[in-house]
Formats: sequence, structure tokens, C-alpha cells
Amino acid sequence: MKKIGVFTVLVFTAGSLFAQLDEGRKMLNYERFQSAANLIKPLVDKDPKNAEAVYWLGQTMIQNVENGDTAAVKQLYRSALEASPNNALLLVGMGEVELMEGKTADARNRFEAAINMTKKKHLAPILIAVGRANVDTRAGDVRYAIEKLNQAATLDNQNPDIYMILGDAYRKLIDGGNAVTNYQTALTFDPKAARASFMMGRIYETQGISQENLYLRYYQDAINEDPNYSPVYYWLYMYYYKRDVNKAREYLDLYVKNADANSKLCYVEASLFYVSKMYKEAIQKADACIANSGAEKPYPNLYGLKAYAYDKLKEKHKAKEFFEEFFNKVNPDLIGPNDYATYGRILMDFPGMASKADEYINKAVDLDTVKSNKINTITEVAQSLYQQKDYAQAGKWFTKLLYIDDNSLTKTNLYFAGYSSYLGNEYKSADSILHIYQEKYPTDLLGWFLGARTNEGLDTTQVAAKPYWEQVIAISDTMQDRNASKGMIVPAYRYMVAYYYRIKNDIDSAYLYTNRILELIPDDATALSNKEGFEAMIKQREKNPAKND
Repeated sequence: MKKIGVFTVLVFTAGSLFAQLDEGRKMLNYERFQSAANLIKPLVDKDPKNAEAVYWLGQTMIQNVENGDTAAVKQLYRSALEASPNNALLLVGMGEVELMEGKTADARNRFEAAINMTKKKHLAPILIAVGRANVDTRAGDVRYAIEKLNQAATLDNQNPDIYMILGDAYRKLIDGGNAVTNYQTALTFDPKAARASFMMGRIYETQGISQENLYLRYYQDAINEDPNYSPVYYWLYMYYYKRDVNKAREYLDLYVKNADANSKLCYVEASLFYVSKMYKEAIQKADACIANSGAEKPYPNLYGLKAYAYDKLKEKHKAKEFFEEFFNKVNPDLIGPNDYATYGRILMDFPGMASKADEYINKAVDLDTVKSNKINTITEVAQSLYQQKDYAQAGKWFTKLLYIDDNSLTKTNLYFAGYSSYLGNEYKSADSILHIYQEKYPTDLLGWFLGARTNEGLDTTQVAAKPYWEQVIAISDTMQDRNASKGMIVPAYRYMVAYYYRIKNDIDSAYLYTNRILELIPDDATALSNKEGFEAMIKQREKNPAKND
């Protein structure tokens, strides 16, 4: 048998260990965190001084950290640093933990120390780790990350990881153009970088249905580049979740095939009951997932799923309870706009919670980058309040619709914002909104009618309403079919009758407008009575002209 030399064995072993670490990093990219840990932890157990393995084991733990629970990963990095206090990669890892704890100054000191102690030829991986830490954490400084990643690119300009993280950084800044450019660059250096195509699809999906063909094409590109990349199957499952249950099930099966068996996977299976409108079954499955999670922390979205299901079942107290548990357990970075919006709408049903409800719904609107979603959220809230006859609050939310963009000042939006504010006795708000309505649609009877009603509310003498009622009459005089709008025209005539009789003591004008009422409603009892009275007054005046001079 041919003997293998000691040097050859060492090289082979080192290569094998590197391959195992590389496979662990690949699992991390696939968001298969348990598989990644299972590959990397034995390397750390075998050699606790293997700083690279320790760093990446910590990264698998960070991905599973929920609600700021950093104790385990912090202990891992701390112990490794006690043995190797000057290891730059471990310093970056500890800095990332400190960012997660909100200790931004301490984290920056760690990052700068790691960079300063590293020689130029070894610096690129450290700069990449600093960039990743600042992009992946809520408290991270994204512009600082971009600076360090660009510096890394001058040292290692063909490393796809640099451009992938740069793409994430620009995406976090809501700079889709630069994000896409960097993801495309990552693909030029690694044509199998499925995550780059996936993330470009995510960016174009935020632009709405008009980009549907484009973002679905990018998702398919990701599958073609790497059929084992599980996040794309999960996203496509969620995409078809409310569109096509059968297609959603196909992607669920592919996700199950390519994902770790854990409580997140159990959640995905439970959510299929929800989309099938089997809300009780969704709750039962979620409970089973939580109960069977063992030593693993249950996937926080299981509590969110229960909250949504209870909301659909109209069990508001239960829905509120599980939304609060969900928010308590989940990483805040992973709470979506719809979570905040739904919880806010639920809070509206509880006395004394209006202010808190507003806070959560506003957070949802601010967080959502898709304009159509913002519009849908605000509209649903406003309509719900309107149906509950909470007109003042409804008017406030309808008014928010007016300022989404330059195209938001539609007749419908202006009407509901103005009319709801009027019904809620918010006359100043209603008046300013209706002024916009009147300027944009000067020949529209409704804008002037509502303006008249609003000014009656603003001015107890009701004199301020006169110009608006005059506009109603002027516009109605040009209409061929006045009967269709007599619900707005007749009140204008009634106002003029009262104005000329009570304020101006002008019986002739009051009499004229009374007759105009009768032209539209010949049997109007009030007008008939007024006509009789005015005719009597006019006859009396004609008999005694001197008395009326």
C-alpha cells in the first residue's frame, strides 16, 4: 500500500476542514441555520482556537437570535477572545453583538480596532465582516458599511460577497438602483449567486404589479442558478399564498424539500391552513408546532399566525393577545407593515386605545415601501372608522391619502376626506380640503354643496355659507337635468329663503327662491306654506305702500 506522507495528510485535513466550513457558510446563505451550525460546530469543538470557525458559528447563532437575546453568541465570542484577544475577526463578531445590544460606540471601537490591527493583505475579509455587521443589524451604520465595503473592493475587487452586501446596504437605504447594480456585479463574479437574483426580484416587487413579469423572472433566475436556494421557494409560496393556493402548495413542497426541518417549516405548513380559510385548523397546527419545538425556540411567526387567525374569527381579545406575544418574541427587524397595520386596526376596537392604534398604523405606513400597500392600509383604516361612524378619525385617515403623491388628489379622495371631516365636526379641516376640491373641480356641484354645509358649521350666523350656496345655484342653472341633483339644489334655495327673509328682510327675494323650490318639488309642504305667507305679506305691503317705505 502506498503511504501518504504527514504533510499530505495535513494538507488534506486542512482542505477537508475548509470545505466543511465553506459548506456551512453555504447553508447559512440558504437560511438553513441549523444545518450550518451542525457543520461548523464540530470544527469549533475540535479546535476552539479556530477563529474563523468560531466567527461563522456565531453568525449562525445571530441569524437565530430573537428579541435581542444575544447571551449565547456573546459568550461564544467572549470565550474565544479570552484565548485570542487580538483576533480581528472575533473583534468584529463581538462588535456585531454590541450593535444588536444598541452599544453603537463600543461596536465602532471594536470595528476600528480590528481594522487597524490587520495588515493590508489580510484586510479585505475584516472589512467585509464589518460591512456585514452594520448592514444586518438595526443599529448598524449603513453608510459606514458602504465605506468599508468599497475599501474592501479596492483590495479584492472580484469577491462577490462584497457586492452582495453592498446590494443589501443600498437596499436598506431604499436606493434600488445602486442595490441592483451591485447584485448584478456579484452575479458577474459568481453566476450561481442565486441570492443576487432573488434580491433583485424583491426590489422590483416593491414597485408593484407593473413589474410583476420582471420580478417573477428574477425569482425563476434564482431557481435556475441554484435549485437548492430555499428562500426563493418560501418567497414564491408567500407570493402565491393569496393568489393561487395550488401554486402556493407547489412552492411549499419545494421549500420543504430544501429547508431544515424546524418550527419555521412547521409554521409554513400551518400557514397553508390559514390561506385556505381554515382558521381554527391553522391555530391548532400552530399550537402543535409550538408544543413540538423541543429545545428550539418556537418560530415567532407561529404566534403571529395565531393572531391573524383569531382576527379572522372575530375573536379580537385573542388576536390582540397573540399579536402582543408575537411582537414580544420576534426580532423587531422582521416585523412587517401588515403586522403593525393589522394590530393597529384591532386596537381601534378597544376603548382608550385610539392613540396607540394610530401609532402602529402610522408605523406600518412609514415602513412600507410599496405605494399601493400604503394606500390600501390607509384606505382600510379610514373605511373601517367611517363604518363605525367615527367620522373625525376617518377624516384624519382619509386626509392622509391626499399626501401619498401628486396623483392622490382625486375627486374620491377629496370627497371622503372632506365629507368625513365635516361629519366629524372638524369644520376647519373640512373647509381646507374642500377648497382644494373646488379649485380642482370648479364646476362640480358636490364640492360647493359640502363647502356650504361646512361653512354653516364654521359660522353660527351662517352668513359665510352664502357664496358657496350661490355657486351651487349658479352651476345648477347650467344643468339640463336638475332633478337628479335636487338634493343639493333645494337646500341652496332654502338657505336663500332664510337668508333674505331673516337677515336681509327682503321678502321679494325670499319669495323668488321659494318658487324655485316649488319648480323642483311642487308639493313641498314647507315651501307651499312659505309661499302663502310671503304672498300675504306682499299683498299687505301693496295695500299699505307708505307703511313699508
